[in-house]
Amino acid sequence: MAYIPTIGLEIHVELKTKSKMFCSCSNNADEKKPNVNICPVCMGYPGTLPVINEEAVRKIIKTVLGLNCEVIKRSKFYRKLYFYPDLPKGYQISQDISPIGKNGFLKIDGRKIKIHEVHLEEDVGSLIHPKGTDYSLVNFNRAGVPLMELVTEPDITSAIEARKFAEELQLILRYLDVSEANMEKGQMRVEVNVSLRRQNSKELGTKVEIKNLNSFQVVEKATNFEIERQEKILEEGKEIIPETRGWDDEKKITLSQRKKGKGSFSTEDFHAPEPNLPALNLQVDDIEKIKLEIPELPQQKRERFKKEYELGNKETEFFASYRNLSNYFEKVMSELKNWIKEGRIKEKVERPESIKLVKICANYIITDLQGLLKGKSVVGKDFSITPENFAEFVYLIYEGKISSKIAKLVLGEMLKTGSDPSHIIKEKGLVQITNEAEIEKAIKDVLTKNQKVVEDYKKGKETALQYLIGQVMAETRGKANPQSVQKILKILLTK
Repeated sequence: MAYIPTIGLEIHVELKTKSKMFCSCSNNADEKKPNVNICPVCMGYPGTLPVINEEAVRKIIKTVLGLNCEVIKRSKFYRKLYFYPDLPKGYQISQDISPIGKNGFLKIDGRKIKIHEVHLEEDVGSLIHPKGTDYSLVNFNRAGVPLMELVTEPDITSAIEARKFAEELQLILRYLDVSEANMEKGQMRVEVNVSLRRQNSKELGTKVEIKNLNSFQVVEKATNFEIERQEKILEEGKEIIPETRGWDDEKKITLSQRKKGKGSFSTEDFHAPEPNLPALNLQVDDIEKIKLEIPELPQQKRERFKKEYELGNKETEFFASYRNLSNYFEKVMSELKNWIKEGRIKEKVERPESIKLVKICANYIITDLQGLLKGKSVVGKDFSITPENFAEFVYLIYEGKISSKIAKLVLGEMLKTGSDPSHIIKEKGLVQITNEAEIEKAIKDVLTKNQKVVEDYKKGKETALQYLIGQVMAETRGKANPQSVQKILKILLTK
């Protein structure tokens, strides 16, 4: 590519509070009926006075700290004086020229993406445009909801990096419990600013903004499209027009929404101090108390899981993304480690058994348990497998007392009933066949039925052995000990 992309993000996130930013109306993203969570304050009636939501302030401070930002102890609210068709006051109350957080960063693939600022404001309502009509409808339920805006420095250099930043931010917000950041519900919206500069040039190109992207996939697609669109224009010797564009998901293209002027005015010219709200004066003690509430964050968890459990990138990424499952995994491993301390499981110095147990436990949680849950949580009354029972399940697999096929059946039954695995194995007649004479009889039956495969094995085809093992396991309904099957099968095939 003859051009280098320069990308910055502006991300809006609705905070998870009981009430709106400046009034006591419910902050409920799931409300289906329009215009019910409204009052004279959020509807901008004359003579009404806003009051700052303390919970929103605490949550944005928590966010600022979690994003490695400097907390600005004194910040103010302003009126953003330009027209919003879906904000009844006709202006937005915002801190965007007096932010509460500055100079932070997130690490994406080991590279720091700097955060310019984080500020607090109120959300606007939502417009509905019925198809086939010449009018629009307004729903004010969302108007006045606490809204965080995060602005990055133009440090991002690719569409995938833009996507990963947004994904990591969503994960952090959920760990901090400040927002669900559900993009489908509009609780998190991403705007991407894209410009191109020539290789070996420090002069930045003309910036184009892509508004209101509502999924991570769309963030990546829209950014890639815009990079390609701008590169084509520049290759043709034309100029990039500064503008705001939107994403058309059907056509998979960005479309111009409005042009941006090139005047010398400052954004501050559109602001006036909010006369009805005091400045926020944050105390050091309050900030320190909020800092103590910050849990282990995703990157810290990744690093700890790699070191403590010797898991690979794929497994650590899974457990960083699924917090409830990672907590459950640690409870199960705590139980298994206790068994090692008690001598129930013999730990060998040259090959620690705890590492074997980790691999089994992680594999069955990531693949089998997650698949059976179908999106349900491992927290709450709907989930009945205790960490103790799952530890016993892992131990039975580790000891070779159940095959992988039986393990899947047992796990499914554990999820249905909450019973311990040993009880299920006995009740369902799933006890493993360890008697070598019985296994040998099953193997001989399989060899008789598969003479061609036997010949293939003798000709050097190793895959034939795996096929025969599979057939024996099927013949014994998964009850035969797999190690015994392989050992006896190899002996019989050499005769």
